[in-house]
Amino acid sequence: MHPAVSVILLTTLIGAGQGLLLALFTVQSYTLVGLLPAAEGPVFYVTGSVIALALLVAGLVASFFHLSRPERAWRSAAQWRTSWLSREVIVLPAFMAAVALYGLLHAVGGGPVLLQASAGLAIDASLAVGAVASVLAFALFVCTGMIYACLRFLAEWHTPLTPLNYTLMGGASGFTLAAALAAWLEPQRVGVLAAWAIVLTVLAAVGRLASLWRNARLKPRSTTQSAIGIKHPVVVQRSMGFMGGSFNTREFFHGARPGQLRAVRQVFIVLAFVVPLVLLALGRPAASAPLLLAAFGVQYVGLLAERWFFFAQARHPQNLYYQAVS
Repeated sequence: MHPAVSVILLTTLIGAGQGLLLALFTVQSYTLVGLLPAAEGPVFYVTGSVIALALLVAGLVASFFHLSRPERAWRSAAQWRTSWLSREVIVLPAFMAAVALYGLLHAVGGGPVLLQASAGLAIDASLAVGAVASVLAFALFVCTGMIYACLRFLAEWHTPLTPLNYTLMGGASGFTLAAALAAWLEPQRVGVLAAWAIVLTVLAAVGRLASLWRNARLKPRSTTQSAIGIKHPVVVQRSMGFMGGSFNTREFFHGARPGQLRAVRQVFIVLAFVVPLVLLALGRPAASAPLLLAAFGVQYVGLLAERWFFFAQARHPQNLYYQAVS
């Protein structure tokens, strides 16, 4: 498949925003039960919410460049009963609204107390909204991943590993960003956030390597022989059937050579997983904002490469006709 820059930016930016919100809610939950000290003020939550919302807005803006008729974007939500894309279109703005409300409630002190437990635990409106936003974050991960996992004819995507890896990689980048933010605003929270970032990055690496291992062993259902109905063992395609390009040759094939694909695969493994783990391990003890911010920056570049590879690796059956160039 042809990796569209707009979709690469959409999925990586909103993934980081989702992960950042989950990190904020994790910190608030830990604080509620006494696993972390009380916050010095609302700045950490408000700033984190603003950054998460900015990432979500940037991803949404990027997605509009993938539409030929942006003014009709609202119609994409019409098929929510059967389309994962429509469900994503519905869940994303709902999640953005929840993130905005979460930050606003923290800015005004957390909002009214909804439940006062006997142990002295007070559940206020910000915690309730954070729980709703967390559920929406996971729902959005599932919707985004299932857009690709539901396509049976693209075997590289048609696996539960696709939504799982979207969730783990988005969570890893979001917690890494949260650790960098905490090092700047509230260093006492870095330990927990960086630890979670390390765990999620390791799990994301395991999940992505598992998908690479699986995809390397796939056997295509269609071949050049089956495409034209000839059973001869040696059928060589010499031309794609066009003297010039077409929609099919642009949108369903990436144009990269096998060596380039292997190089991108090695790059994203190193940048998305290996280097961030080293930087997180070095930055966590000292709560070093530069190291943790570098970890997020390197990891995000790696995730851009990973997402490009994710799209490029999918072999569309139509390329049996249009991939070769004379």
